[in-house]
Amino acid sequence: MRLSAARLASRYRCSIAGTCSFPDRLITVTDELPDEREWVRLAQAGDRVAFAHLVRRHQDAVHRFILRMLGSHEEALELTQDTFIKVWQALPQWQPQALFKTWIYRIASNTAMDALRRRKIVEMVPLEEDYDAPASGPGPEMQLQSRQRLQLLEAALAALPAEQREVILLREIEGLSYAEISGALNVHEGTVKSRLARARETLASAVRESET
Repeated sequence: MRLSAARLASRYRCSIAGTCSFPDRLITVTDELPDEREWVRLAQAGDRVAFAHLVRRHQDAVHRFILRMLGSHEEALELTQDTFIKVWQALPQWQPQALFKTWIYRIASNTAMDALRRRKIVEMVPLEEDYDAPASGPGPEMQLQSRQRLQLLEAALAALPAEQREVILLREIEGLSYAEISGALNVHEGTVKSRLARARETLASAVRESET
């Protein structure tokens, strides 16, 4: 269902003082957006319609990232909403020279890492059993093999240190460049590359072991 900008904004009731109320589930609209920096500028001035467009543009990627960091659909949804509340509250501090996408990922990463620390662990729990794995073949046997490979990779991903996991998610799933990941996580590009290399080797080793 297509929602107008005004109707969409009504579902994200935010005050300039920084209090936001988000819907119980993520929303989807399909209208085209103008230049993102203009939406950010308007949102910084308190325009709730502009902020709703920014949420629409980035919510799926943020939710996907947090889901794979934490492994819980319910918690990922809650923390995605928390992330955008923090984005709204911190908008006055955003500077135009910073890429807005990487700034959002920094807030999402901090939110996810804080949740892991509250658990007092630095490991991701396995994805819930009802996670929908994509089928990659026409027959049941091929679909089973595909699901098993996916579960293997998810388990290997879960075993990674959180710092490596977030880097490989941002690079391989979200497609960020080394520079963008560096900006999102506030670490040097060399650190990004070394964490990514270790994460890739760990995942590759897990796959090799499963095939022996």
